[in-house]
Amino acid sequence: MIVDGAAVAAASEALPDDICVAALAAVFSALGDPTRVRIALALLGRELCVCDLAALAGISQSGVSHQLRVLRDLRVVAYRRDGKRAVYRLIDDHVREVLELGLAHAAESETG
Repeated sequence: MIVDGAAVAAASEALPDDICVAALAAVFSALGDPTRVRIALALLGRELCVCDLAALAGISQSGVSHQLRVLRDLRVVAYRRDGKRAVYRLIDDHVREVLELGLAHAAESETG
C-alpha cells in the first residue's frame, strides 16, 4: 500500500479540531433516532408545543420532553415561553439545511 503523504497532510489540515468533530458526531447521533428525526422534521415549517409534538410522534408528553431535552442540549432545537406553554423551533437555518439535505439524500437513495 502506498500512502500519498501530501494528500494525507492536506486532508489533515482541513479537518476541524477534535472538539468540533465530537460535537458534529453528537448531533448526527441525536438525529440517528427516528423519534427525534420526526420531531425535528415537524419543526421544519413551524413552531410546536410539547403536546402537539406528542400527538405527531405518537408518544407521551414526557417522552417528547425527554427527546426535546436531548435535542436542546445539542443545540438542534430551542424554545420560547408562550404563557404556560413552551413552544419549540429549530435553532437556526443550519439545522434546517442539514435536515433538508438529509431528506433529499434519503429520497435519492430510495429511487436508486
